Formats: sequence, structure tokens, C-alpha cells
Amino acid sequence: MTAARRISLSKPVFDEEMKNAAIFALQSERFVLGESVYKFEEEFAHYCGTEFAVSTASGTAALTLVLLALNIRGDVLTTPASFVATANSIIHANATPKFVDIALDTYTIDPAKLPAAINMRTKAVLPVHLYGFPASMDEISEMCSHRGISIVEDACQAHGALYKGMKVGSIGDVGCFSFYPSKNMTVAGDGGMVVTSDDKIAESVQSLRDCGRVKGKKYLHNRVGFTERLNTVQAAIGRVQLRRLDLWNEKRRQVASAYDKLFSDIDIVRPPVGSNDVVPVYHTYVIRCEQREELRKWLEQHGVQTGVHYEYPIHLQPAYQGAFGYREGDFKNSEMLCRTVLSIPMYPELALDDVAYISDCIHRFYERSVQS
Repeated sequence: MTAARRISLSKPVFDEEMKNAAIFALQSERFVLGESVYKFEEEFAHYCGTEFAVSTASGTAALTLVLLALNIRGDVLTTPASFVATANSIIHANATPKFVDIALDTYTIDPAKLPAAINMRTKAVLPVHLYGFPASMDEISEMCSHRGISIVEDACQAHGALYKGMKVGSIGDVGCFSFYPSKNMTVAGDGGMVVTSDDKIAESVQSLRDCGRVKGKKYLHNRVGFTERLNTVQAAIGRVQLRRLDLWNEKRRQVASAYDKLFSDIDIVRPPVGSNDVVPVYHTYVIRCEQREELRKWLEQHGVQTGVHYEYPIHLQPAYQGAFGYREGDFKNSEMLCRTVLSIPMYPELALDDVAYISDCIHRFYERSVQS
């Protein structure tokens, strides 16, 4: 079957203004750590409500460098329901990932399960604002603050999301973002950002991303660092995208609201919804259904691209099973999510006519299933 229309899962924006910004940076600035990099950092920090922002080559680099800057020596609690880079960064920083299952009403780390996981080796908690929905930061902060446990927010999917009026990334000790092309904003390639109001963390990450260099000293290095800088052209593009982010996020919420209404009469589980306290940004719009693979094939046949975020929870990835001995059944909510979740098209310019078409395709799938 050849579908009459094609609807992408996501659609990053790159327009004339971004192209001109990139060309200007190429022609007028240093290729590495040019003026646009520092302006982007300043603007992103202001946007998040933090004192500092330090750009990096990727979201993974942001997470890794932060954990190294915090000098974590022990366990980091995080969720197995995330992209594998969340846990990889912990290992890259010479710490040990320990998993805590998710709550099914948020798809983020379950604060009720945190106390049993915390012990003398616990040095940090790394909550993931999965799919653009903020984790339960009040409960997490309360448990960590009096124990001296650091909080590193993985906000790689949640640019601009709000928790009780605060931008995610600004609530814990430090927040990390990714600008990969599928994110709510991008730099036309890999890129990342660290935000914090702790000057020591900011200074350390700034040095670590630049070969361990001492600020202002070209060939003096007081850390064993990395080459994890964001390039100037990408920063110039990011500055333009940041100015559009709030509008794009509002359009995503409008698309999500349309989906919610259209799906209210069929047997699928819709994403967590926001409230006065929690304002999500719908990096993806995920549904849960037992017939995930059949529905996925049906939608592909009708021109609707889908994704699975993520097919395997981290603890069941072969590398983690082999290293840590995790088994199926260890984190049941995360496993159920990965077994049933399906991402359908979500981006700011997704037409409501296309949303209606996607809904119609899903309704016809369920009608067909009932008849058969």
C-alpha cells in the first residue's frame, strides 16, 4: 500500500534567518569559541533563570562533565526509562548507575521508591524529565537536601518546561540539555548545555569541555579535560532557535490538547497532562497500547511515521545486563512502558488537519481490531 500522504514523526526547523546567522558566524567569528558561543550561553542562562550556562558538544557530554565537576565517587540514582546516554554518562564519569523505577502518572523517577534506594554510597540523583514532562522535583529535593545528595536534572527533552513556575534545569544543583535535531530546539546537529547558579560547577565544566584549560591561559591545564566544545556556527543557530522556543512549545501543547480530545473515546493511554504546577513541553507525544507493533505497522502503511522511545529500558540493554546482572522484572513500570509506548507525530508546525488524519487512522485500526 502506498499512502496518499506522509507525516513525519518530527520536523526540525532550519530557515533563512538561521542560515544567515550561520553564514555570518562563519564569515565574522572564530570557528571555535567565537562570540556567538558566549552570547548563546548568556541568553540560555537568562532563559532558564540561572547564573551560568556552559555549552558542550552534546547532551551526553553535558551530563558527563557535570558529574565529573561534582567529583561523584559512588552511586548515582536515575531511571531505567530513558535513552541509554543518561546512564552511560554516569559510567563515563567513573560513578555507578543505580536504577529506581518510574511512576506511571509521570513516566519519571518515582519519589516514593527513592528512600529504599538511598544508602551511604548515594552521591547524586539524576531525574529525567522524560518526554518533556517534569519530574516530581519537590519530593526529590526534600529527600536529597538534608542528606547532602546532589541533584543533576536531565532536561535533555524538556527545554522550557515549568515546575511550580521554575524552568526545569534550574531546580536542582545543575541541569543538562541536549540540542540534538529531534529536540524542542536544536543547533542543527549535536550540542548540549549545562545550567547552574554554582560558579564552581560552571568554572569546572567550562574547563573540562576545553581540554582542562585554565581560564585565560592558553597552554596551562589544571584538569585532565576533554574536547567537548559547541562550535560557533551551531551556537549562532541556537540563538535564533531559543528566541522561538516558547512559541514552539505552546504550539506543541496545542497539538497535544487536540490529540487528547480526539483519543478520549478509544482504548489507549494518553501522555501525562499538565496542571497549574506542571507545564510540560511534549518533546514527544506518547501513547501506550498493548497492540503497539500492529498499530505501528498500520500507521506506517498509512503514511504516519512513528517511533518507540524506548524499545528497551536501560537495565535490559545487553551492556548493562552483562555488567550489572539486571534481569527482566527488576523495574516493572519501566519495562511495561517500553513494551507498550508508541510516539506519534509531534512538532510545532503539525497541522490540525494532519492530527485529525492520524486520529482517524488510529480509530480505524481499533474498529478493524474489534471486527476481527
